[in-house]
Order: sequence, then C-alpha cells, then structure tokens
Amino acid sequence: MTTTPHLREAPDATLLIRFGRALHEAGTAAPQLESALARLARRLAVQAQFFSTPTSLFIAFGDGIDQRTHLERVSPGEIDLGRLADLENLLERLTSGELSSAAANAELDALERRPLRYPRGLTGLCWGLASATSAVFLGGTLREVAVAGLVGLLTGILAWLAERRPSAERLFEPFAAAFAAFSAAAVAHAFPPLSAYIATVAGLIVLLPGYTLTTALSELATRHLSSGTSRFAGALVTFLMIGLGVAVGGRIAEAIWGGVPGVIPLGPPTWLQLAALLVAPLALAVLLRAPRSEMPWIVLVGAIGYFGGRFGVEAFEPAVGMFFGALSVGLAAAAYARLRKRPASVALVPGILMLVPGSIGYKSLTALLAAEVVPGIETAFRMLLVASSLVAGLLVASALTVASRER
Repeated sequence: MTTTPHLREAPDATLLIRFGRALHEAGTAAPQLESALARLARRLAVQAQFFSTPTSLFIAFGDGIDQRTHLERVSPGEIDLGRLADLENLLERLTSGELSSAAANAELDALERRPLRYPRGLTGLCWGLASATSAVFLGGTLREVAVAGLVGLLTGILAWLAERRPSAERLFEPFAAAFAAFSAAAVAHAFPPLSAYIATVAGLIVLLPGYTLTTALSELATRHLSSGTSRFAGALVTFLMIGLGVAVGGRIAEAIWGGVPGVIPLGPPTWLQLAALLVAPLALAVLLRAPRSEMPWIVLVGAIGYFGGRFGVEAFEPAVGMFFGALSVGLAAAAYARLRKRPASVALVPGILMLVPGSIGYKSLTALLAAEVVPGIETAFRMLLVASSLVAGLLVASALTVASRER
C-alpha cells in the first residue's frame, strides 16, 4: 500500500507545489498548467493528480484512501511571458535530469526575487501605445489615435496607482471606464469632429477581457469545465463593470455638454496602419513582460496573424475569418518555438491579443445599455462566434503541429 509522506518530509512534493503556484501566477491556462505539472511529477516519481481553477490549485498526492490533498489559494495573475519562458526552461532542464531538485528550488527563489522586467514609465507608455494602435485598427484617424493614446496613458497611470491600494484596485475597471468615456466625450465637444466611440474603446482596450474570454472557451473546448466556466463568468462580470463605468461617464458628460454627435471617421492612412502593425506587438509584449530578445519574432508572428485574419475577413465573414488569423498565429508560434527553443506562448499571446473580440463585447454592452436589446444580443452572439472561431483556429494549429512533431 502506498502512503503519502508529510510535505515537510517530501522535498520533491514541495517543489511540485511551488512550481504549480509559480506557473499559475504567471498566467498559465489550466490545460498547460496541469500538463506541465504532470510531466514534472513523472520526473520526480511523485504520484499526484492536479486540478486548476482561476483562483485555486489542488494537488492530490498518493492514491486511494491514503491520498492527501493540498490546496493553494491564488489570485488570477496577469500574464508574464518572461517568467513563463524562464519556468519552461527550468522545467525542461529539470525533467531532462540536467538539474537537481535542490538547484531548481534555488532558481525558483531567484525568480521570485527578480525585479520587474520593464520600468514603470515604459509600461505606462505602452498602455498609451496599445490604445493608440487599437484606434488605428478600429478605423480611427489621427484625432482618434491621439485621444485614445492619451486616455490609455492616463489609464495606465491609474492602474499603477490602484496597485498600491487593494481597495481601490477592486473598483479600477468601472472607474477607468467612466474616466475614458467622459474624457472622450469632452474632447469630442471641444475639438470636433471626433468619434468618441472609437476613442473610448481603444482607450480601454487593455482592460477589455477579450483574451480571457477566448481562454475560457479554449478551456471549455478541451473539457476543463470548471476552470473554463469560472473564467467565462469572470470575463462577463468584467465586461459588465466596464459597461457600467462607460454608462456613468457618458451620462455625466451628456448632462454637462449634451449628446455627443455621431462621427464616422474616414479611416487611417496606409502609413499609419503599417506603423501600428509594428508598434502594437511591441507595446503588448512590454505589457506582457516578454523577453527583449524575442521582440522581432513577436512582431513577425503578430504581422502574420494580422494578415491571416485580414485575408479571412475579406474572403469570408468576420466570425469565420478570424479562424484563419488564429490558425496563422498558431502555426507561426509553433514554428517560432521550434526555431528559438522557447515556449510558443511568448509569440502566440501578443498575436492573439491583436485578434480577440474585446471591442465587439463593448459594442454589445453599449447597445444593451441604450435599451437596444435585439442589436445588443446579436452583437454579443457575434462576439462569441468570433471567440469560438479563434479557439477553433488555435486547436487546429495545435493538432497540426502535434502531428508534425509525432511524424
């Protein structure tokens, strides 16, 4: 009969727990997290089962009636691509026998003490750059790009201030959304013509949980039902909180200056689109703390995904066309992983973020808040179709690359 040792007497079990927590806090989705821990458990000869949700990690050691379950309560962490790459490298060396458990524990200690990869000032600037480039992709002119960049920059500063106060951090999304809607409306009245809608959506693009929604659907598609359902519910609540903030900010601006006139922008010039295609992946890579050495590859994979998605949208409808964008990103990221010996997620996540349907979800909420129920529901359904199309593209890319590796 197998008995489970106390964790104080089982350093390998403790290493497994530490590794799981580190991966979770770096933003690893449930399928990848549980798969990585299973690999490590086989290497350490520790009998264990794993169950991950966005706020907890269960590890059951042993078998049968002697099984002992350990619970790690964790907060949903922001994606840290640099730390994920370091952890993947550490896992590879550990499972190959190149590294001992004691040395792996020492490297985990060093990773926990490592300072932020990028300074706060650069991170705040990239909030503004991500918003400005999103305004370009949404069809804005230089006016919308400038306003969205300013709103995004100020939102990044607010995010940094909110991190220092946990009570304020819980109210950050609705407050930032109200600020963005009010600021865009104020500029639209002071310096017309300006599309307040594009400026607001682009200014909030970093906060919109489009990627969380896509990850949730991916987890549901791979039968990680508990984690996928929790993450899906969290994304919907975030959408609702942002929609509430936008409604409050817009109503305050309307009470002061009156309604914002509707404006249809003429669209950005070609040179601005090309510049945005270069800057957007770099800004997202900084926000996701990707390694500096991988920046050129991140830009390349992002461009491949953008043009793949553009081809799909022009050849088919947007809900189907995004499948080709996700497929292109998935295949390009797999090729990057084989070439650079890095996790595919380093290049995959910024590329997918350029395709996720966050702005469609925002549009659905604004329609529902304006009592336009049928258009709002139709837009929400379209958002789910686009997210499902992205997930399907990623799953097909994963299946193709796995089959290639097996051959």
